[in-house]
Amino acid sequence: MSTGHSPQKQSVALIAGPTASGKSDLAVRLALEWEKSGGSALIINADSAQVYRDLAVLSARPTKEDMCGIDHVLFGAWDGAMPCSAADWAMKARREIETAHLAGRLPIIVGGTGLYIRTLLDGIAPIPTIDPSVRAKIRNLPVDKAYAALRLEDPERAAQLHPADTTRVARALEVVRATKHTLTYWQSKRTGGISDTINLHPLILLPPRERLYARCDNRFAAMLDHGAVGEVRTLLARKLSPQLPVMKAIGVPEITGWLDGSLSRDEVLAKGAQATRNYAKRQYTWFRKQPPQDWKRVESHNLSISSYFEILFQQHRLT
Repeated sequence: MSTGHSPQKQSVALIAGPTASGKSDLAVRLALEWEKSGGSALIINADSAQVYRDLAVLSARPTKEDMCGIDHVLFGAWDGAMPCSAADWAMKARREIETAHLAGRLPIIVGGTGLYIRTLLDGIAPIPTIDPSVRAKIRNLPVDKAYAALRLEDPERAAQLHPADTTRVARALEVVRATKHTLTYWQSKRTGGISDTINLHPLILLPPRERLYARCDNRFAAMLDHGAVGEVRTLLARKLSPQLPVMKAIGVPEITGWLDGSLSRDEVLAKGAQATRNYAKRQYTWFRKQPPQDWKRVESHNLSISSYFEILFQQHRLT
């Protein structure tokens, strides 16, 4: 992931950060400012929950009013029955970026899924298809046993993961067992990234944690009162596999427990808010440490857009 600027390359803006950090609002503000200066902008979603049309409320997907007339793409673009991998998303995001550039528009990527962003910019690791029997065996392991096995078979990856991160622990373990190579090995062979072909203008929002966590709590409570329960009820009626990402999204298991009588409303509220805070904490850590240090990091999104994206606007005035 880099930000090398070249006059021959076209620009892409990126606004990233943890959930509830104000990314979507800032992306719209940038798009409106860009259009006020005579350009045209397109906002591209990079949030792994907002890609599913089934999760409008629980993913805090922007409403029509939130979009303020700016075109948004890859929001609600996948049916929940079809998992959206980072490779799937990156392929469509590349197409949207190419189409925007051909039309003279500024693509603005906004989201908090680091894996999506890294895959788009750095490319896809050519990991062979995992044998279904290997995957099934590992996915059925309790996470503590899977993590213990990963510490033996890929200690480098294990040290990078939280022991309770079921999805990532299972993925790392299935790769090393099925291919005899670690994820780090495969990721060193990435291909197809666009970072060398664009002028990237990144901004990472990292508000004070206390404020961020308070927003997480308030947001989940509002979701519970404004459509999240009906959203989960509709999902359950589809009888989708509980292993699908859409069924594991924050709020879905908790509200499912309320609907089946195993949890009270207060318990759902507490568990959902805690899950949201935990997710925000993981995102916060990732965006603080993983992207290049020359990516601008800010606490507030209430400053001037042009000060955030000064180089971008300078280039725009020169074209």
